[in-house]
Amino acid sequence: MHAEAPRSRKAAAPPVTAVAEGCAPTVLTDSDSRTEILNRLRRAEGQLRGIQRMIEDGEPCLKIGQQFSAVRKALDSTYLRMTVCFMAQELEAKLAPDEEQKADLSAMMKDMETLLARMG
Repeated sequence: MHAEAPRSRKAAAPPVTAVAEGCAPTVLTDSDSRTEILNRLRRAEGQLRGIQRMIEDGEPCLKIGQQFSAVRKALDSTYLRMTVCFMAQELEAKLAPDEEQKADLSAMMKDMETLLARMG
């Protein structure tokens, strides 16, 4: 076996975005949401490294499979969280709610996230 050359994080291809004609691509602007999502991704990255170590150490496939399942769930929940944050951000931008309506919108989005999380 030969060792792979280390990959540079900056060498990755630029992200592909599908943008409707006449629409600018949207990014998460809420720094708390971005931090939360990045932290979740870092935890998942650590889980993946743990799986790599388990394989290198010859751990049983069932244990490794459990860890695969855990990291898949972590990524799914992170994707869901990002999607809900994006939806809330876009709704607030388009509707310009007052403070009471923002609170209602926030509660509705939490309920939506809970409902969607139960699907997976």
